[in-house]
Amino acid sequence: MEFLKQLSAAQWMLTLLVVVLLAGLAFFVGVTIIERRQAQAVAGMAPHASPAHSRVAVVYFSRSRNTGLAARHVATRLGAAIHQLEVPEYELGLAGLTRSAFAANARRNDPAALPDTTPRQLNLTPFDTVWLGSPIWFYSPAPPIWAFVEHNRFDGQHVVLFNTFNSNLGADQIAAFKAKVLARGARSFEHRQVLRGRMTRQLTPEEMLGVIDSEWFGLTPDKHARSSTVKPP
Repeated sequence: MEFLKQLSAAQWMLTLLVVVLLAGLAFFVGVTIIERRQAQAVAGMAPHASPAHSRVAVVYFSRSRNTGLAARHVATRLGAAIHQLEVPEYELGLAGLTRSAFAANARRNDPAALPDTTPRQLNLTPFDTVWLGSPIWFYSPAPPIWAFVEHNRFDGQHVVLFNTFNSNLGADQIAAFKAKVLARGARSFEHRQVLRGRMTRQLTPEEMLGVIDSEWFGLTPDKHARSSTVKPP
């Protein structure tokens, strides 16, 4: 106690700063551990191979692989071609998590601040419907899916944005995404979402797929196993 009394105001501020930094680091490390566990859990679930011919495409970006699981499930239900967007600097791990957080905040402040994705462009002309999948970062679809929209066209197509997220999304961001898609030629737009919940009490992967089946495709539990494909919207 005597030691604490002898600390100056500057020392108190420095001590507080160190505590805050350590708490922030602990949070990011904890999130990273959870993300890796989630990625391992869903890695082999809902495998999907693109059919030779389809009028539906699913294009998605996923860090912790949860949106990827949703994308594969949607593609299976619709008999769709599937394409994954990759951004190596956002890969799992503490560095990737930090960069993705900064990138999400940067895009909110400057819509032109977008990453390079692989692939950057796709030939979407064979498709009538395009599903675009992304997690929600800082209340908005993640920057890679915005980048994909920026560099591709959707002339005459129906576009479905689908998101998995932990807590909240911004209606203004979904409206802005819709406006961008329509400006790139889409004839119509709709939004699907699944709230997975906070990190410590999330839906299991199986529960998430059940929500997608029931809320997106109108499948009751007894039909899940029997109905492998559904009619695209």
